[in-house]
Amino acid sequence: MLENQDPRNATPSLLDAVALLKDLPAEQLPRGLVGTIVERLDEATVLVEFSDDQGQAYAVTPCPESDLLILHYVREAA
Repeated sequence: MLENQDPRNATPSLLDAVALLKDLPAEQLPRGLVGTIVERLDEATVLVEFSDDQGQAYAVTPCPESDLLILHYVREAA
């Protein structure tokens, strides 16, 4: 990540881990649920797969990027 770049403005990439920033009631997915981006649908929407602990997908749904938080598991240099 570039210096002074706001991580909230980062563009999600394929296979990024993301968390929902709001509930998706139609899909019965709660805010905070973690999924993986599996495809870019357009400039503002990605397809996210949600899986259980054994890796079995239980939901695959389009999500606006604005409703997702990219998760980072390794600390990046400040």
